Amino acid sequence: MTHGPRSGLTAVSTALLAMSRHLEVRDVLKTIVVSARELLDAEYAALGVPDDHGGFAQFVVDGVSEEQWKAIGPLPRQHGILAAMLKDATPQRLADVRLDHRFEGWPGAHPDMSDFIGMPVADGDEILGALFLANKKCPKPAGGCGFTAEDEELLSVLAQHAAIALTNARLYERSRELTIAGERARLAHELHDAVSQKLFSLRLTAQAAAALVDRDPARAKGELHQVARLAAEAADELRAAVVELRPAGLDEDGLVATLRTQVKVLDRAQSTARVTFAAHGVRALPAAQEEALLRVAQEALHNALRHSGARAVDVTLTRRGHGAALRVADDGQGFDPSAVRRAGRHLGLVSMRDRANGVGGGLTVESAPGKGTTIEMEVPGG
Repeated sequence: MTHGPRSGLTAVSTALLAMSRHLEVRDVLKTIVVSARELLDAEYAALGVPDDHGGFAQFVVDGVSEEQWKAIGPLPRQHGILAAMLKDATPQRLADVRLDHRFEGWPGAHPDMSDFIGMPVADGDEILGALFLANKKCPKPAGGCGFTAEDEELLSVLAQHAAIALTNARLYERSRELTIAGERARLAHELHDAVSQKLFSLRLTAQAAAALVDRDPARAKGELHQVARLAAEAADELRAAVVELRPAGLDEDGLVATLRTQVKVLDRAQSTARVTFAAHGVRALPAAQEEALLRVAQEALHNALRHSGARAVDVTLTRRGHGAALRVADDGQGFDPSAVRRAGRHLGLVSMRDRANGVGGGLTVESAPGKGTTIEMEVPGG
């Protein structure tokens, strides 16, 4: 490398600190790839995490534009040098990957690559993935590789710490899955109680209407109106639970697409309120921020559609510096926030504030009787 020992050590330290700042697997993978490419001054870098079916569960790249990546097509299969590095923990450093006997070509839109270095990412005997870098940004010796033995040593150190970071991220996501499973069990219990109570009331009211229909038709009619109201409330309980329990899809679709889909579902389901969504210049955010924004939006929508009597609810997501701002505004009956606190009712405001604070953001609530409600949440970027 052209860097001296001190600058090389500093670069490695910077890369390791960057990896340790993230807990989500996808963020860790991206940070590893970006750090490796910057550390070795390569034109391209990639990290593949294998699945159990001859392909890759995840394949993260750096140095390739989004347009190029789409043109390249499906994720690669485990073949050639990729397969070799996933079968044994042996680093590969080649002067020209295209001349290697294991090379099997690449799609037409794939950028041309020559000098190559690859490093397995392993946890003991388990190979978690493999790092690939190509096209060192330096003059190549005649017939030689631009990547040096020092590059290989630095990449080995990075790969060892990448294995630790990736393992920790997987453990964190597993613990979060268990937490989500517990949360879903709690919601299912609450749903069961709420709907059971509604159905019990519905049955009693229907029985009362049946008893009154001959001797007091007017009262029977009133009871039947009550039956219709209780049935609608039970349907609302179920609909809200389905939206909250539905997998968020953040990993696959991102926050904007996920919110847009959920708002469309709610808009179609509502007969009394119009629900809209708009997004302006929002960038992808760290997974924790995106999840917090989604959950706050869901809670605010739940409150607006169930309690406010609103005829219109507007959800807006906008870019705010390196972060984002969420706004959920309704034209409903509103409330006095201080009176709600004094009465010991929270309308989910405590959990929303906790979610915002948990990702370094903030939450504001503006409401007054007869004036509707506006909830705003702002989060920093990664």
